Amino acid sequence: MKNLITSVSVLCLSLAAHNAIAKVSPEEAAKLGTSLTPIGAEMAGNAAGTIPAWTGGLNSKNSSPSTDPGRPSNPFSSDKMLFEITNANLSSHQANLSPGQIAMFEKYPDYKMPVYETRRTAAYPENIYDIIKKNAVNSVLVQGGNGLKSFDTAIPFPIPQDANEVIWNHITRFRGGTAKREFTTIPVQADGSFVEVKMNDQLVWPEFLEGGRDAEKDANILFYYLQVITAPARLTGTALLVHETIDQVEEARKAWVYNSGQRRVRRAPNVSYDGPAAGTDGLRTTDNYDMYNGAPDRYNWKLIGKKEMYIPYNSYKLMDTSISYENAVKAGHLNTDNLRYELHRVWEVEATLAEGERHIYAKRTFFIDEDTWGASVIDHYDGRNELWRMSEGHNVMFYDVNTPWMVAETLHDLNSGRYLVTGLSNEEPRFMTWGGVEQRTAFSSSALRRLSR
Repeated sequence: MKNLITSVSVLCLSLAAHNAIAKVSPEEAAKLGTSLTPIGAEMAGNAAGTIPAWTGGLNSKNSSPSTDPGRPSNPFSSDKMLFEITNANLSSHQANLSPGQIAMFEKYPDYKMPVYETRRTAAYPENIYDIIKKNAVNSVLVQGGNGLKSFDTAIPFPIPQDANEVIWNHITRFRGGTAKREFTTIPVQADGSFVEVKMNDQLVWPEFLEGGRDAEKDANILFYYLQVITAPARLTGTALLVHETIDQVEEARKAWVYNSGQRRVRRAPNVSYDGPAAGTDGLRTTDNYDMYNGAPDRYNWKLIGKKEMYIPYNSYKLMDTSISYENAVKAGHLNTDNLRYELHRVWEVEATLAEGERHIYAKRTFFIDEDTWGASVIDHYDGRNELWRMSEGHNVMFYDVNTPWMVAETLHDLNSGRYLVTGLSNEEPRFMTWGGVEQRTAFSSSALRRLSR
């Protein structure tokens, strides 16, 4: 009995340590801004010279202001393509691609990947760097890695020790504090036909509400999110409101939907995990949005390590207003003439469905950009452990506001040949609107009904 008690005590201490020992020492945190970038990426370039050193990124201090900060001009429009990956030379580049990316070449003979010079453009506001450095020595995981404690605003683990910490950096990465978007989501059929779904959405962190974060009301809130569909007519007025919690195991995400047909607001507990997403023709689960979102508790997470990989980057051409959606969207995939890939270091994380849990994806493999903590590529596997879907986040640096974010994300069904592209703005009069102070009441369920009308 004494031995049993001792063993149980050791086990409990071990589990407690796993949940609490996530922060790093002040000596480790001192690497941020020296050998590591202020958010934890390797400052130095690679040995081959194909990835340069990070020298501060592209920011408001070293770039010319845009006439439209919400759709900045392409600072690399004169760059020449280094080479193009095709089926003919695929074997020479497979080591720097994901299985899902390789499958795109195998499925579509015309698929190409234009590769350009690597430019490490990521940059954030100085006050966010200060917050991240404090997070490094304060933030801890709770609930077995499914929540955070002693966390402030963005990126709790700039020097991650395990996979849970890496995925939380993606979930909490800085996205401007407050932003509004006008964009188009397009479910594309195998033959290339499509119907556009137009949306407006808004994202705000509690720190950027009028009066700032409320210690009581926002105690477990990461951000507030509001989305309204404006076209086509059959979906117009459909709206979604989300209060995203930091620890979704302790307190589930709060979500409400307004259905224009029923003309009522209702709670929406299925707006999570693999629940269907409105306006996507069944091509996206709720947690596919923003590449990945929500509680990580249904998966076991494993950190594979870091690798060099070709990922979408500096995809400014995807915002070009001279390009129509007919030009941008083709059968099988986006028009590759408008794409840009660069070689970057990524964190590779594998998520496998935990025993007793349910999800349409039995496994996911994440490839997360070290300079932004944004997931750039995710491979999705079905219950038979066969590759099913592949998603890519096409990132740009909004240098006027020191914020990297995606201008499009794609999700390819490798079985049916259909795919979904979210975030296109080429034909929209306005794309991103940054800043501003929002009223807390704008993110209430009663406001949702008024907004829909």
